[in-house]
Amino acid sequence: MPSPLIRALAVRAGLPVLEVGTVDDFLAATPHALLFFTGDPAQRSEAADVAVVLPELLAAFAGRLRAGIIARAAEPALAPRFRVAVFPSLVITRGADPVGVLPRIRDWPEYLVRIAQCLAADAPVLPPAARPEVRIVHTTGAVA
Repeated sequence: MPSPLIRALAVRAGLPVLEVGTVDDFLAATPHALLFFTGDPAQRSEAADVAVVLPELLAAFAGRLRAGIIARAAEPALAPRFRVAVFPSLVITRGADPVGVLPRIRDWPEYLVRIAQCLAADAPVLPPAARPEVRIVHTTGAVA
């Protein structure tokens, strides 16, 4: 269940709450998106801070970004796809591809610089998350 502040953000700013089955249609309808992964607001107090900043970011980048809130139930399935490891996070996408992740609350100038970099036509897409790798090395030799 989202916090009252996040529910109010969805209503007042008209932001859709995205599920696993709706996120691709949302991303297909916009060149650049800003996805809000809240985490559990009861455990992550910074989610409220990000919720306050999000409408201001949309105003600062008016017409260049479309935002959506990822439903809490969808976060475990979507976080790896969008390279989210820390909650709350804002993910900037180009189409369906993540180009930047901004975890936790940031200073205003950092938001402006990082989002502008992600909106650049030559901004690289984030590489897929690396899978954990285990190597077992067997050596022979006499033990003294």
